[in-house]
Amino acid sequence: MAKSPSLDDFRVPYFGDKKADTFSPEAIDPAAKPFSTGSKDGDREHLTEIGVKLDVLQERLHAQRHHRVLLVLQGMDTSGKDGTIRGVFHEVDPLGLRTVPFRAPTPIEAAHDFLWRVHMQAPGAGELAIFNRSHYEDVLVPRVTGQIDKTECERRYRQIRDFESMLAENGTTIIKCWLHISKDEQRRRLQARIDDPTKHWKFDLSDLEARKHWDAYQAAYRDALAATSTELAPWYVIPADSKTHRNVMVAELLLRLMEGLKLEYPPAKAELKGVKIE
Repeated sequence: MAKSPSLDDFRVPYFGDKKADTFSPEAIDPAAKPFSTGSKDGDREHLTEIGVKLDVLQERLHAQRHHRVLLVLQGMDTSGKDGTIRGVFHEVDPLGLRTVPFRAPTPIEAAHDFLWRVHMQAPGAGELAIFNRSHYEDVLVPRVTGQIDKTECERRYRQIRDFESMLAENGTTIIKCWLHISKDEQRRRLQARIDDPTKHWKFDLSDLEARKHWDAYQAAYRDALAATSTELAPWYVIPADSKTHRNVMVAELLLRLMEGLKLEYPPAKAELKGVKIE
């Protein structure tokens, strides 16, 4: 009998583990749907069920104000970072979430170390923060464009590991998802943006330039994931050709993480017992 899929099957081996040297995220089929119910409607229904649970857990997280949760979303253009946020958190109170989109550094940000702008956006106590792109852009784009060499890349990997370790040791639970899309599926999604005038705002000619360096970006992602997937801040490879399955898988990961925090509402206040409002 075939083994049922496990979320851990998609976790990148921890940095330093011998398996990390041979792990290839490209070996995971971006069109795979191991956690699908068998239909889009079924997956959407399942996603709603998870969303309701996440809403309760997020409220407890906010009320308790003890833990911090950080979800990092990375992926090639059109892999669905925005769509993942809309889908996974559709049932969650938006007042309890904070989404941070990372774009090219401003002149002020570029004048500091690459983690300066990131640390300011880390979640506070009782907060769930979502990074739409992240500090990983600074070991992906400059590597592919030749702005940093191998030595600087390795230095930044180490600094990222140290940074994330510091966050984790101070109460931040981190989960990182690489939305793994195929080149063919990216072509279809880019073409859909070109063909639909209402989606032109999503398209930039630089997307085509980045696509020319597809293999280089895949190699950059492979190395970055292997060098920064740690026990405190693991990476997961999320097959992303199916939008609904992608959302279900990220939601399942987040649900498991938040359930593991054993979140509870704060104790009732004794001084409020029997109080009647006139």
